[in-house]
Amino acid sequence: MDRLIEKLRGGLPPEAVLTDPDVTAAYAHDHASFCPAGASAAVVLPRTVEQVQHVMRTATELRVPVVPQGGRSGLSGAANASDGCVVLSLARMDRILEIDPVERTATVEPGVVNAVLSRAVQEKGLYYPPDPSSWEMCTIGGNIGTGAGGLCCVKYGVTAEYVLGLDVVLADGRLLRTGRSTAKGVAGYDLTRLFVGSEGSLGVVVRAVLALRPHPPRQLVLAAEFPGAAAAGDAVCRIMAGGHTPALLELMDRTTLRAVNAMARMGLPESTEALLLAGFDTPDPAADLTAVAELCTAAGATEVVPAADPAESEMLLEARRLALRALEGVRSATMIDDVCVPRGKLAAMLDGTAAIAEKHDLVIGVCAHAGDGNTHPVVCFDPADEDESRRARASFDEIMALGLELGGTITGEHGVGILKKEWLARELGPVGLELQRGIKELFDPLGLLNPGKLF
Repeated sequence: MDRLIEKLRGGLPPEAVLTDPDVTAAYAHDHASFCPAGASAAVVLPRTVEQVQHVMRTATELRVPVVPQGGRSGLSGAANASDGCVVLSLARMDRILEIDPVERTATVEPGVVNAVLSRAVQEKGLYYPPDPSSWEMCTIGGNIGTGAGGLCCVKYGVTAEYVLGLDVVLADGRLLRTGRSTAKGVAGYDLTRLFVGSEGSLGVVVRAVLALRPHPPRQLVLAAEFPGAAAAGDAVCRIMAGGHTPALLELMDRTTLRAVNAMARMGLPESTEALLLAGFDTPDPAADLTAVAELCTAAGATEVVPAADPAESEMLLEARRLALRALEGVRSATMIDDVCVPRGKLAAMLDGTAAIAEKHDLVIGVCAHAGDGNTHPVVCFDPADEDESRRARASFDEIMALGLELGGTITGEHGVGILKKEWLARELGPVGLELQRGIKELFDPLGLLNPGKLF
């Protein structure tokens, strides 16, 4: 370890290499429960591409594993340290290098915080759509690593659809440039998409070219109350089948509504079983909301309330963004699932989750990106209670099994990390798993990048 630290410091500023155990412990894990984290040999905080290359060359020479990290806001353990590793934090590589209004692109370093980028491009009349709930702290590099989504995915899509090109430092320190900065380009295999969602297991992203859109009009939001999951799911199907393109279509169950009220005193309706939020940023959002209100009423909504203005709409969206944090206050810990199912199976997913909660005598709140079937069942439990922790883990696994049974996937946007390794193997099957492991071996033959994650 002395040799490792000496060599790292040979190419990095003194303040960029942290070895104090009390300090490095703060970089040991992300926000996921039930994911072990080891003690790293050092945490490094480079500021340049060359410094990242130095770290990877040193790690390859000494055969030391490297765990890349962004804002550590992840929910699958993908950023957790392993014993004796080098934690490679990209937090200080946080420059927006260029915003090009003509090409509608932004070129950024990986440590740029999502909200910072969003506000910077908005000043130029542009829009970066991916907006995870943790957008005030998560980084673009982390978003790329996990393939992050957000509230506006139903209309605008996920991170992968906005990454045009990448600079990536490979395990041996070489610099690879993928993709393009042009509006079109199909030369060769799409290596850019390969890195999106790879969770730092194939290389370290040090620069990204991102597509931007013109900034849309401010959206108006409608809130519809439903007596059960079946009616709410029916409304979602009617809205999508009707040809509508909401900017967001979000759902919160009664448990989630109560948690948000308890935390923020927002006065959300707690008697309803499901609250559906539909937002439109079209030229005439009021007309769209009127049409959607009729569909919600036909599906069985007990009350439909359009927001009076953008400010009221923002309040409703803030309530949805607070959902995960609010559920954390129900018990002392949470496990946040991330199962995505076909839209037509959304009600079955919600009812099945409720049955799992009852079976295990647990509080499980559900919020969802209903427009794309991406549910977030949040299992609330006390980690000091051994039996409750066991039931929490069992319920988490049963929720994932239910998602696969309904034709879905174990993760729509949070990634696999440590938490879902076993379930990834089940979803991919033996042939898919073999090929993915082969890709990993090609890019990282020594297995140094984020070992123990994904597979």
